[in-house]
Amino acid sequence: MRRLLPFAAVALIAAAPVPSDIKLQGQLEQGGIAYGTVPPGTVSLKLGDETVPVAPDGRFLLGFDRNAPATLVLEARNASGAVLTRTLAIAPHAWAIQHVDVPKRPPVPNEEFERLRAPEVAQIVAARAVTSDTDGWRQHFAWPARGRISGVFGSQRIYRGNEPGAYHSGVDIAGGAGAPVTAPADGVVVLAADKPFTLEGNLLMIDHGMGLNSAFLHLSEIDVKKGDHVKKGQLLGRIGSTGRATGPHLHWAMKWKDARIDPMALTGPMPGQDVSKVPVAEN
Repeated sequence: MRRLLPFAAVALIAAAPVPSDIKLQGQLEQGGIAYGTVPPGTVSLKLGDETVPVAPDGRFLLGFDRNAPATLVLEARNASGAVLTRTLAIAPHAWAIQHVDVPKRPPVPNEEFERLRAPEVAQIVAARAVTSDTDGWRQHFAWPARGRISGVFGSQRIYRGNEPGAYHSGVDIAGGAGAPVTAPADGVVVLAADKPFTLEGNLLMIDHGMGLNSAFLHLSEIDVKKGDHVKKGQLLGRIGSTGRATGPHLHWAMKWKDARIDPMALTGPMPGQDVSKVPVAEN
């Protein structure tokens, strides 16, 4: 029997099932985020036409845009060329929509604004293209500031003639000027504006890794610099009203690659707050 045991063990190993599925859990809905694991031997992963970064341990994350379609195809490929696909059903989200019986105001041409805006947009695009080795994306995200939620992600006004306005791209936290803003998770500073941007004011952007980033708008001051590695809970700056803002607040926006996602998908609700009655905000 002793001589048979090694052969029996080999037989058992050979018969062991090989993982053949993409494991996924999270919020498969518009504005949501999900985490997953690819089978061993996977060399590439795509969500539709978007390449998905995969960590050495096979872990990855996906973000679903506010206007994500009803279905998306996730495709994993191994070294031999075999392809494993999984069709994801993306649930629609009941965004806060306000219908107003007034015409949508057309944009007013402003050459000075356009002259200033172009290089600002270029800086934002370049910052979002930065990839770092931070593992902040693996952490449970914390709220970067405390205060009244004055604007929720995805809310939108629909004007006369069914003309949609721009939806609100982040979460607004109203707070006193100078209140602290801290890192919601580990990351690397990829943009720290040296002067206020026309819309965002003093803008700070952090890469959390794997295509996930945060933007903090309207700050009164920024206490970190580009290239800094920051830890969850570290002071980043202070709430302000710089840029296009009606009062002191933090606008916190998040993206996974090109998908705009709801920060509350990572933090959960702020304790003690009912956001169902928050007025509709834009931009």
